[in-house]
Amino acid sequence: MSFIFKEFLMNHLKRLKNYLFGIVVFGFTSPAMAVDVDQELEIIGVPIPDGINFQPSVTEVARDAIWLDNILLVLGTLIVIFVLGLLLYVILRFNASSNRTPSQTTHNTPLEILWTAIPIVILVGIGIISLPILFKQQTIPEGDITIKATGNQWYWTYDYMDHDFSFDSFMLDKTALEDYGYTMDEYMLATDQPVVIPVDTTIVVYVTASDVIHAWTVPAFGVKQDGVPGRLAGLWFKAEKEGIYFGQCSELCGKDHTYMPITVKVVSQEVYDDWIQRAVAEFAEVGDIKEEVLYASIP
Repeated sequence: MSFIFKEFLMNHLKRLKNYLFGIVVFGFTSPAMAVDVDQELEIIGVPIPDGINFQPSVTEVARDAIWLDNILLVLGTLIVIFVLGLLLYVILRFNASSNRTPSQTTHNTPLEILWTAIPIVILVGIGIISLPILFKQQTIPEGDITIKATGNQWYWTYDYMDHDFSFDSFMLDKTALEDYGYTMDEYMLATDQPVVIPVDTTIVVYVTASDVIHAWTVPAFGVKQDGVPGRLAGLWFKAEKEGIYFGQCSELCGKDHTYMPITVKVVSQEVYDDWIQRAVAEFAEVGDIKEEVLYASIP
């Protein structure tokens, strides 16, 4: 309990520091706090109006999950067709008009064995194909880049653990979309500061929260992980195509739950190296200013 309380207190002190800094210096979504990539990227991982399919999968984890979903859809459809066929047969064959002398059978041992054994075989088969996929998702490899994502009411904080800097990511207002290179189609999806990662690189994200339960979800990567206060939970992925991908907090976390989207930009290694150098310099400087503002505000 002492660890959880300490983590809770530290997170809220950090939020207070960010709040004071935002009021005194920049404002919560000022471009001065954003370090973007110098590259035009295709928007790939985005919801499509009236779409009934999954977003394009750009990771092995997502492809495995979609493959399993398709297998289960086919299997479930076949079972439904089979059961409906049996029901229709029973309705037509054993109704009162065609079966005037009802059967007095109380049980049928071979049939009972079959309808017990067949579902067991089906469930075992599902387990055989699904458990390896689950184990692959839950076995966190050694990451080339490690990021800590902290859910707050109602924005995300990202710590690049390998480079010792962090930043907050807020949803863009309608009036700011054009300034950041987005259109109204990306409203409620785009953020002022995206997560930037290189293509074909193993990314490990540790998810937690500072107040209530949140969830870090990017459909095109096939990842969804709850962030629970006082706990760290990991996920991993390797994005195989450069582009912009959107996600959302997927746990009901309060009145502004719908306003804490996730933006991830997957870039080339060269562009990432340039971005990381600028980000380290920018956010380190921002962090120093935050400290000065915080201490100056204390009587």
